Amino acid sequence: MANQVKERINLKEINCEKELTLAVIGGKWKLIILWHLGLEGTKRFSELKKLIPHITQKMLTNQLRELEEDQLISRKVYPEVPPRVEYSMTEYGQSLMPVLKSMYDWGKSYGEQVVWKEETKDKDDSLPAASAN
Repeated sequence: MANQVKERINLKEINCEKELTLAVIGGKWKLIILWHLGLEGTKRFSELKKLIPHITQKMLTNQLRELEEDQLISRKVYPEVPPRVEYSMTEYGQSLMPVLKSMYDWGKSYGEQVVWKEETKDKDDSLPAASAN
């Protein structure tokens, strides 16, 4: 499995551990997948698809495979008909949850104080002033 990670991530381009972390968890969907599995526990493919409606089936499959190769999630196949597959966090994946929580908190604060604050201010500025009658 470690060889698959090394093949997918060009280690020659990694200058520090922060870049390695971003190479492993970077992208639009991996953090969201990890977040759901970390907070809500084991999920089936269809459950993840419902939780992340804008992701395509192919992209979800690819992202799950990469996260499994990177040992952040585990995939368990049950020998049933039809086959049932469940995804859950590994110990490495769980160790990312404090980082993801910090990112969530930062994003929430930044959104409220910078991004959406300006939208609220712009809307307030466009409202007609109340008359003092």
